[in-house]
Amino acid sequence: MSQLPELKIGKHQPLYPVIQGGMGVAISGPNLAGHVARCGGVGTIASVGLACNSPHYNGRNYFEANQLAVKEGIQEARKIAGPKGVIAVNCMVALTDYDRHVKSACEGGVDVIISGAGLPLRLPEYAKEYPDVALVPIVSTVKAASLISRRWEKTYGRLPDGFVVETPKYAGGHLGVTKMDQVDDDEFSLEKVVPELVEFVEKEMGKDVPVIAAGGIWDRKDMERAFGLGAKGVQMGTRFACTFEGDASERFKQAYIDAREEDVVIIQSPAGLPGRALRSPFIDQYLKGHVESKPCIANCLTHCRYKTERETFCIAQALIDAYRGNWEEGLFFCGSNVTKVEKMEHVEDIMKELFPE
Repeated sequence: MSQLPELKIGKHQPLYPVIQGGMGVAISGPNLAGHVARCGGVGTIASVGLACNSPHYNGRNYFEANQLAVKEGIQEARKIAGPKGVIAVNCMVALTDYDRHVKSACEGGVDVIISGAGLPLRLPEYAKEYPDVALVPIVSTVKAASLISRRWEKTYGRLPDGFVVETPKYAGGHLGVTKMDQVDDDEFSLEKVVPELVEFVEKEMGKDVPVIAAGGIWDRKDMERAFGLGAKGVQMGTRFACTFEGDASERFKQAYIDAREEDVVIIQSPAGLPGRALRSPFIDQYLKGHVESKPCIANCLTHCRYKTERETFCIAQALIDAYRGNWEEGLFFCGSNVTKVEKMEHVEDIMKELFPE
């Protein structure tokens, strides 16, 4: 076994160098995040769409209910994680109320904010009253990391506390690139981007800013490969989604267990970005060019082709249906490793397998 790197994100250091990826809507909620943090990783709540599972939501107050759900989710995760657990919230830049997601997470006492689905150029502004909250952008290229760093330093006098590099080749959900032909492009592979970003970070920011590799990480071998590229940590989503502690419905998890290679497809999502998902009956119809959508839930995305052109579908509704286990009408986002899911696992058992020492 090679020696593990220490993952220090701002003032926060988990026992193990692994972050559980943020998976929305509500797939990585407080229960999953709390258990991952309790077992020594960084547990991540996805802030998007939490309102839909909240007692505060009455069908008309989506944005206000979501703010409360984010704060309460962090408190719930903390109770499970204990005082030493590191809790993160994943906030998507593409949301119309992105600033409120960040502020709610900070007010709720989060340790780390991880932010992608766009460039989080104003993230420090929204978190400025909470200097101990670590801020970690998700990037696909060194160019994006450089742009964010320069803007943050010039405008806010601070630098990112780490970077998550997500490769579209294997990641789940929205893939961090804008064009379909970029998904399999080696220019966006971890093998290319991680060493380049490590070099950039060490030159521009010093060795204390970790690069975290994401996309296609499943076992210890995958982790060690990422560490060999210079990453100080890894982010894993798909494997944690299908755990007993995962917040999704049993039917959602069964869809992962049943998935074969031919069931995994790349779609153009309503947000205008490629995404990796299972070919549910709903997505099968969408790929064939005809789909009936449920009505827009809340004007939640800054760029949404369903809202502006009545094309595609309401992604929030489809993701909520998946979370609740509606196989016929749901959008089941997944990583390429979904075909390796054979059974439900406990978070603790995954962590013991990854870190037997």
